[in-house]
Amino acid sequence: MPILHPHALRSIVVPLPVALVLALTLSAAGARPSPAPRAAKAAKERSEAEANRIAERVLARAIIIDTHADTPQMMLDEGYDLADPASPYMISIDKMQQGRLGAECFSIWVDVGWPPQDLIHRALDLIDAVDDQVARHSEALELARTSDDVARIHARKKIAILMGLEGGHIIEDDLRTLDIYYRLGVRYMTLTHTKNTKWADSSGDKPQWNGLTDFGRQVVERMNRLGMMVDVSHVSDKTFYDALAATRAPVIASHSSCRALANAPRNMTDEMIRALAKNGGVMDINFYSAFVDQDFRDAYQKVSAQMDAEVSAARERLQKEGKHLSYPEETRLRQKYQTHLPAPGFERIADHVDHAVQVGGVDHVGLGSDFDGVDAIPRGMEDAAKIPNLVRELARRGYSEGDLEKILGGNVLRVMREVEGVARAMQSGK
Repeated sequence: MPILHPHALRSIVVPLPVALVLALTLSAAGARPSPAPRAAKAAKERSEAEANRIAERVLARAIIIDTHADTPQMMLDEGYDLADPASPYMISIDKMQQGRLGAECFSIWVDVGWPPQDLIHRALDLIDAVDDQVARHSEALELARTSDDVARIHARKKIAILMGLEGGHIIEDDLRTLDIYYRLGVRYMTLTHTKNTKWADSSGDKPQWNGLTDFGRQVVERMNRLGMMVDVSHVSDKTFYDALAATRAPVIASHSSCRALANAPRNMTDEMIRALAKNGGVMDINFYSAFVDQDFRDAYQKVSAQMDAEVSAARERLQKEGKHLSYPEETRLRQKYQTHLPAPGFERIADHVDHAVQVGGVDHVGLGSDFDGVDAIPRGMEDAAKIPNLVRELARRGYSEGDLEKILGGNVLRVMREVEGVARAMQSGK
């Protein structure tokens, strides 16, 4: 979720299960994977007709993986059903099918301002909401726990559902909670959200720990041992480099774009993109307008003080009534101020893909939309159904079919496999 749009949602408190004390007896070893080679810039641009033909071939066989969507908030708080034919949100079963999505990774996000004693309760509620949707719509959805699961589910023409924990604060400084989340199906964790944790600095906060603390390095090691991907979106630059130094497996940036094109602290510098590529990881491009377009970002910041004031007033008013401001309510308040802002087209997303490929190589770029977690999205990418627009644009720019398949999901699948391999090696004592 973008720094410019922190969410506040009402609490639904469910008692924790009794069996919350778990332990893994695992041992350490393994080697960091070798970096994949860089790719050359995309070939000569194609005609629209040729690009459409190539895009259709790719869409017919690629496993398209989106590594970040915040729809579980609405599932839990609004009673949203993914099969709703009149869905007002960016993600639904119909929209995912139209967009040819092979896998969606739902964010298990709890606001950094949530009562600390209720963080795990809230996360478990969100996981349960995802599980409920998968069970309710088993003809279209299936939970994936491994890279092989993703491929198998795609072959059955269903959508693989993954989960990622967004923010290390949600483990409440207890390594054993990582084990619990992993067993419940969580397959990545973003080390921070918009505020520092007690063990890692965030890009949205003032430096406190100079990156990762010793406990933060233990978190990374535990994730490597479990087979849980380390996500470096939202972290400070120093935390990013500390995480790369600590990990034995490739990492992901589940929803980050290029700072060279849009100067947001949440985006990655060229040096960071190169370091991520050397690690063997993947940068999944965020679609948020303020992260892909500098003109929109500049205009947004000019009205952000007014937006923030109105949101804060609404939040305080509801708090007096014992309520929380929901995500849809906050989004509506913010979007009132965006009517006259210079909305970018979806081609700006392709510009970030281009830049990341040119800097880090085509083996290290993917898609992390941030659908249902942003208040502004480029024209032509209003929801998951519009993903083929991006595929056609990338095909027009000259990307080969093989490279398109990598960007659309193949790179993320590779990282999943390598993370699983590192975990097996560490658990076997190698």
